[in-house]
Amino acid sequence: MHLNRNLILPVVVAVLVPHLLLADEPLPPTAGWLPSETVVSMEISDPKPLFDRLMDPNALKAIEDSPVYQEQAKKQGVKEFLAGVGFLEASLGVSWQEAVRKLAGRGITVAAWPDKKFAIVIDGEDAQLLSRLHEIVVTIAKGEAAKQGKPERVASAEYRGVTGWTFNGEEAHAILGTRAVLTNSSKTLKEMIDLRESQGGSSLASSPSYKATGKAAGAANAAAYVNLDVLKQHGPFEKALKGPENPLLSLLLSSVIDSLRESNWLSLAAKVQGDTLSIATATDGKPTAKMVAFARPGSSDKGVLPLLDVPRSIASVSLYRDLHGFYAAKDELFPERTSGLIFFENMMGIFFSGRDLTDEVLAQAKPVVRIVVAEQAYDPAIGTPRVKIPAFAAVFQMKDPDKFMPVAEEGWQKALGLVNFTRGQQGLAGLIMDRPEHAGVKYSMAGFSTVDIEDKTALETRFNFRPALARVGDYLVISSTEGLTEDLIDALQKESAESPKPLPGVDSLVEVDAAAIASILETNREQFVRNSMVEKGKTQEEAEGEVGVLIEILRRLGQARLEIGSRQGLTQAELELKPNLP
Repeated sequence: MHLNRNLILPVVVAVLVPHLLLADEPLPPTAGWLPSETVVSMEISDPKPLFDRLMDPNALKAIEDSPVYQEQAKKQGVKEFLAGVGFLEASLGVSWQEAVRKLAGRGITVAAWPDKKFAIVIDGEDAQLLSRLHEIVVTIAKGEAAKQGKPERVASAEYRGVTGWTFNGEEAHAILGTRAVLTNSSKTLKEMIDLRESQGGSSLASSPSYKATGKAAGAANAAAYVNLDVLKQHGPFEKALKGPENPLLSLLLSSVIDSLRESNWLSLAAKVQGDTLSIATATDGKPTAKMVAFARPGSSDKGVLPLLDVPRSIASVSLYRDLHGFYAAKDELFPERTSGLIFFENMMGIFFSGRDLTDEVLAQAKPVVRIVVAEQAYDPAIGTPRVKIPAFAAVFQMKDPDKFMPVAEEGWQKALGLVNFTRGQQGLAGLIMDRPEHAGVKYSMAGFSTVDIEDKTALETRFNFRPALARVGDYLVISSTEGLTEDLIDALQKESAESPKPLPGVDSLVEVDAAAIASILETNREQFVRNSMVEKGKTQEEAEGEVGVLIEILRRLGQARLEIGSRQGLTQAELELKPNLP
């Protein structure tokens, strides 16, 4: 008996359904059996590449050896489940891996529509295997019902030539040849049978929006259709589409929310190519004028600049955002002036000597915003903090750097002065300013001195920060450390020599290396374990196990790249995942 059998659970639950064998009757696409008012339909049309990857012996062994599996395998419920899977393997004469391939190799569909109706449809290749599985499960279900004195709980009935079954009087299911259908009520099952008999005249397959999503998705291993018109009528979704009240979140997410707000449908397509999984989405909504003004390129030739590449990178972001247009629309975006927004405006007024933030400060920024997060390389001469925090920086492109750089420098120095004044009132050491040079660029930085500290191997958290401000050509760099500042000077100078071109139509581009995040957690493992013990009341063993599992998951997640933009009249997004699987 294999130890990895918990992988089969979602499929076993879906296919343990009773039986009507119509093997000779050709089965139409599942969409022809779903009503046109379907809200969500997720279809894995070609699950074989996914099965191949998940059931690879190396992948199964990695799961078997993982701390999560080892811990779960000790629980009585899991032991009973594994024993049940072993019984089914012996009864069917095939391994669970082979059973999954034969019972679900042609596709899996999960759908939901109004009135809380829900269905799972699984298409396989072996009607006889499905029939034998049905007979075993019905026998077990009848035996359990009889033990509980409720033999009537397992029942069957005919409807339009189809035998439907139920195990508890609530759900209803049937098997037609190689297709297993599981629904959450007899009414739902009858509705699907009616559509089958009517040849799909009013089915999802005939819906114009469903056809449009299929065209947008193209060839894929899996696809999903979402009827946004119906979802918008539900309170939680409608509230979410109003957009976040936090200005920073609004700046980052407004274009996505605007797209969903203006769209009638959403498509999703997933493809597996080697070790890469790509997930593409599309919506039919046209961006509003407000979004085009600050979050979308105004013409097809505009878009984000390429990501900045620095050593030890954890995350890199490139955004097309017109900060001037965004802040000019603040009264419309945030009609209620929060205390946070008022505080921000007051502080900006101090830092920029009363200059108008909209027309005199943000108007100097081009719609180019890039953010970089990287693991730090600490200088032994300065010291190493006990808790290590990644460095981070924002890069802006200035319209008139000669005019604006003195203004930015003044604001930066005032901010540091405020920090030093506040710390001075508390009797704490302040930041010491300096003007070092790197690659021909003089920049401003500030840091805490460690001259009087003997042990420089476990410094306070504040020593993670050595803020810096630099001008590289027409770019303004604001960084948490001088090390990342120098890396960005190198990157920007290299980029300038290569004359980078914008990515047409793209308004957001993000890359994240989860393995690098795992490295940060590993470096701070002791601190995270201690925090878990203090804050959550965990034992040391529990805390170490919890942190270890998180680190392992992040290592396996690998790299992710997200691109959002507008092409061919559709708002599109593509997520590319490259996991570090065995």
